[in-house]
Amino acid sequence: MLKGSNTPVPTAALRVELGWRTGPGVPDADASALLLVSGKVRSDADFVFYNQPAHSSGAVRHEGKRDAGGRVTDTLLVDLARVEPEIETLVLAASSDGGAFGRVPDLYIEVQDAAQGAPLARFDNPGATTETAFVLGEFYRRQGAWKFRAVGQGYSSGLEGLATDYGITVDEPQQAAPTPAPVTAPAPPAAAHTPPPMPPSAPPPPATPPAPVRLTKVTLTKASPSVSLTKQGGTSGALHVNLNWEVRKQFSGWSSKFGRPTAMHSDLDLDLCALYELTDGSKGVVQALGNSFGALHQPPYIHLDGDDRTGAVSTGENLTVNLDHKNAFRRILVFVTIYEGARSFADLHASVTLRPQHGAPIEFSLDECTVPSLVCALALITNTGGDLIVQREARYLVPDRGVSPQRTVDHVYGWGMNWTPGRK
Repeated sequence: MLKGSNTPVPTAALRVELGWRTGPGVPDADASALLLVSGKVRSDADFVFYNQPAHSSGAVRHEGKRDAGGRVTDTLLVDLARVEPEIETLVLAASSDGGAFGRVPDLYIEVQDAAQGAPLARFDNPGATTETAFVLGEFYRRQGAWKFRAVGQGYSSGLEGLATDYGITVDEPQQAAPTPAPVTAPAPPAAAHTPPPMPPSAPPPPATPPAPVRLTKVTLTKASPSVSLTKQGGTSGALHVNLNWEVRKQFSGWSSKFGRPTAMHSDLDLDLCALYELTDGSKGVVQALGNSFGALHQPPYIHLDGDDRTGAVSTGENLTVNLDHKNAFRRILVFVTIYEGARSFADLHASVTLRPQHGAPIEFSLDECTVPSLVCALALITNTGGDLIVQREARYLVPDRGVSPQRTVDHVYGWGMNWTPGRK
């Protein structure tokens, strides 16, 4: 599509893909959406992005990133049938992290049929220089039907400037107010029997404004693989660990021999798991296998929310860690196994997000798998002097013949547990 052109949208369930080519020195990018009435959001809740990944109506959800052989995508899922009647426009935006869009090659936005995967519209951004945010496209209503327009409007003020333009209240760094110099008032003249002044009536307390939107996040990479939860403010409350993945319809290369040729969402079952070691010396595993779902308010203070056997559940697979008991943890290894549906992680593209209740979210994508792996170590959380350090692992492991994925990851990381066969 050319900039400014539009096209009808024939279906309601859509996948909006922001894509670009990565490489050394290429900044990261993030997709976001704003739901507008008369050109503005009704509240900050109408902003969907990495720190606020779903709209309350269910109309828009931020799915996350995929990295496949030098091509990166960040995806929004849009259901136009669930957009509230007063919403007139859905703005589709991109923001860069670590540099301007002039250093991001082959930036595009593509609208796809979510059910069939067929492309419905695509806009390749014609060029960028110093911009750090772009409105690439928008859905808008016309006579009861939805259309998509290619926009291509850049902002040099980044996601903050773009969001503010549409009515979002953005959290700003707090600066201490200057301390006024003391002023010595002259002594009043003496007056006989002067009654003290009446104290003024106290004004009513001001209304508490809504909390502003926080635009900070942490992306872990090979060059910068670890972060302190303490430095990010994530020292209490719940830490949610999310795994979301996408599977291609067709394996290619060696994986067509070692993997299933048509691994689809309907038959692929990935399991998010966690090995833990507590400061009292106890060790164990949290996983769906054997119904070892853990517990949040008693040891091990880790809970697996459920077992997504399709990959199509909107929230993916989730672990929750109770950081109110962070001093009980010595180390936690989060990993994922293939239970059934494929013989390797080849052509499976996944992203991991650790979202503390307090502090910035931590995210990273998995590298492309080039070995016949059934288990991938995702993240290692270690207690170092009372500080929890999150380390990106993204490490594919190949079990020996007859050795389970769980035993394999145990051996590599030296957990030293005894394993017995288990079933769901």
